[in-house]
Amino acid sequence: MLIKNIKSLLQVRTADEPLRGKELAKLPRIDNAWIHIKDNLIHDFGSMDTCPTVSTWSKTIDAQGKYVLPTWVDSHTHLVFAETREEEFNMRIKGKTYEEIAEAGGGILNSAKKLRHTSEEDLFESARERLKHCISMGTGAIEIKSGYGLDPASEMKMLRVIKELKNVSPIPIKATFLGAHTYPEQFRNDHKTYVHQIVYDMIPQIAKEGLADYIDVFCERVAFSAEESQKIVEAGREHGLRAKVHTNQFNSMGGIEMAIKEGALSVDHLEVVNDAEAELLGKSDIISTLLPSAPFFLNDHYQPARKLIDAGAAVALASDYNPGSSPSGNMNFVVALACIKLGMTPEEAINAATINGAFALEMTNKVGEIEAGKLANLIITEEMPSMTYLPYSFGENNIEQVIINGKEHQHAP
Repeated sequence: MLIKNIKSLLQVRTADEPLRGKELAKLPRIDNAWIHIKDNLIHDFGSMDTCPTVSTWSKTIDAQGKYVLPTWVDSHTHLVFAETREEEFNMRIKGKTYEEIAEAGGGILNSAKKLRHTSEEDLFESARERLKHCISMGTGAIEIKSGYGLDPASEMKMLRVIKELKNVSPIPIKATFLGAHTYPEQFRNDHKTYVHQIVYDMIPQIAKEGLADYIDVFCERVAFSAEESQKIVEAGREHGLRAKVHTNQFNSMGGIEMAIKEGALSVDHLEVVNDAEAELLGKSDIISTLLPSAPFFLNDHYQPARKLIDAGAAVALASDYNPGSSPSGNMNFVVALACIKLGMTPEEAINAATINGAFALEMTNKVGEIEAGKLANLIITEEMPSMTYLPYSFGENNIEQVIINGKEHQHAP
């Protein structure tokens, strides 16, 4: 396949480390470009004055007036769940907070109740449809967490579903074990026993069966303390599972310090970050993954992206796709929100949603940038006046075509 007359080919780089500071604001490009896809990989690219004249391409796409960029890398989702939770949406409209709903047995516990009574087959089919829709909106690599099981059998069921999605998905998937999403009702006043169950029952079995790539824990007042989180993260590391930590969504309570100390790959959410924490993140190798569609949906305060970027933190963007606080996997909207509400420039947002997202999943050998040998997972936009138009026109679908593994993927209407 040859894509030619591209108005601008974006994200042409070879990044050896996550982008931060001034580098995050740079988006290398080739104007008036072409790109050659061979088999399922990017084979070559350049400006049109160097375009090959071979007439035997399997397919040629004329991208006059259009932009081409790598597909989004969504490094934080909860895509496997049993049912939606629009009843809680109504509760929030009437004034209930996320924390109040959780304390009343809603939220994550609500999803857990529904999931335990849903078959593995039904979970797989519904998640597969969500995944297809995410791909149609430009996502070309994704992470999926468990965390709506909250008991050994149900968590294993979720992870088996994710494993099966890996087997059939056209895009790369990383699986994360999140048994420490919240405390089940029977352990609400007995944290020690549930932490013991995660550490000594769930983690060893999951590692033995190879069901997860990472481990996660929700370090918050409504969930696990920093000390409890550390025990779980340490147990995961002992079994080869590197940590990705939910923290600082509502409170600063030591989660960032713990995650850095334990060598976590990323800290995710970060709606509440003080100056000292921002400085720590700026000096660390850890990825700061921001999820702006969650505070958008919860009508809460947004992540302090500018503070983090100015401190030198490596910022990534992800959707947090889940039924309770971010029921959408639309990364185009995430990029727009990052510009509109987080104060990120379009270049910063695109970098955070592509190459830095790939670093947050240790997938830079496959996705995140335009480089020969990487997967040919690409977005071809509609004709646009500028690259900035992509987040500017947040209510429009500006994707004309999604290319996955060098083949055209049917896109959303």
